[in-house]
Amino acid sequence: MSNVAVIGAQWGDEGKGKIVDWLSERADVVVRFQGGHNAGHTLVIGNQTYKLSLMPSGVVRPGKLAVIGSGVVVDPWAFLDELERLRAQGLVLEPGDLLVAETACLILPVHRRLDQAREAARGDRKIGTTGRGIGPAYEDKAGRRAVRVADLAEPETLKAKVSYLAEHHNAYLRGLGEAEIDPAELLAELMAIAPRILPFAGRVWERLDQARLANKRILFEGAQAVMLDVDHGTYPFVTSSNTVAGQAATGAGIGPTAIGYVLGIAKAYTTRVGAGPFPTELQDVVGRTLGERGHEFGTVTGRARRCGWFDAVMVRQAVKTGGINGIALTKLDVLDGFKTLKVCTSYRLDGSTLDHFPAAQGAQSRVEPMYETVDGWAESTRGARSWAQLPANAIKYIRRIEELIEAPVALLSTSPERDDTILVKDPFTAGP
Repeated sequence: MSNVAVIGAQWGDEGKGKIVDWLSERADVVVRFQGGHNAGHTLVIGNQTYKLSLMPSGVVRPGKLAVIGSGVVVDPWAFLDELERLRAQGLVLEPGDLLVAETACLILPVHRRLDQAREAARGDRKIGTTGRGIGPAYEDKAGRRAVRVADLAEPETLKAKVSYLAEHHNAYLRGLGEAEIDPAELLAELMAIAPRILPFAGRVWERLDQARLANKRILFEGAQAVMLDVDHGTYPFVTSSNTVAGQAATGAGIGPTAIGYVLGIAKAYTTRVGAGPFPTELQDVVGRTLGERGHEFGTVTGRARRCGWFDAVMVRQAVKTGGINGIALTKLDVLDGFKTLKVCTSYRLDGSTLDHFPAAQGAQSRVEPMYETVDGWAESTRGARSWAQLPANAIKYIRRIEELIEAPVALLSTSPERDDTILVKDPFTAGP
């Protein structure tokens, strides 16, 4: 039996929510290990749609322990809003069902203000953040200024930290001509919300160790994707945390040997939200068709996603840097009806051919995709639950992708419905 880490293999929005939900039925514990409430997962279960931002996807399944690890930055107000929204949809979520790491750092109102002010100051050089304070919160964590969940239980510690935080950030806010933080006001807000947050706080590392020793199945759920990793993505157009599978151990508080199988999620085409390089982007009728068929709008932001052909160069690199053992390929049905399809197999840069995504920002913006054209299919793949239900050309397309990315397709998703999934290899029993 193997514990499983699920990560995005492109630029996010690959359909991790459905796959994690599908896998969570086989798991005992589901852990979010990085990111914040800038992540968006949409789960469709029967006639009920759940939109999650901060919560692990496992919260929608009764009997599972849902965990927010120390690698996540937690907006306590967003946490409570999402909690009440899910409860209003009929979910029973109490401290025994949901555990937040006492060592997790908090996103505060000042972080949102800083995030939005910086983006505005960048003008046409915007990174494309969600404006929810994720980056500034991680900066405070690295700068050892952060307020952590455990601090909410110690008023004197909290007061000292808030004072130092205000002193640090007010200098920058003055420089931008923005209103300064009132430390007394922020302290009062945190003290007021503390009694509602602390019942969920606990020693995540200990609970996970107990689960491991009891041979429980643990599912580690990542947010964003490998190409948004702060080290391995399209920097600086990335998120502020590590999104690769290695972060699952650090962000959860468990040794790396506890993670057995790494499942990467990739769409059968490519999308991206926000600014940054996108070699296979299509700004034509094909791109618009992919967006319309795939309902490509961000769960959190509502922003339209940029769409393009499948980029095998990028996903192959994500497989290697992300430690991916197998791929869950999603939204195959969006490609139904195309007479021909294209797959990016290499790049051209200044007259040379590249088999990788370059690291330099200027080079990333100049690479040109080199395509291989393959036959499409007229038949529908939507709702298929076995290989026998797939058109021959759809199977050929999948097999060609496997060859190009150097990883097998372990699962195949053919609609947003949870059961419209073809299982090739069960990650919990496959092993690394």
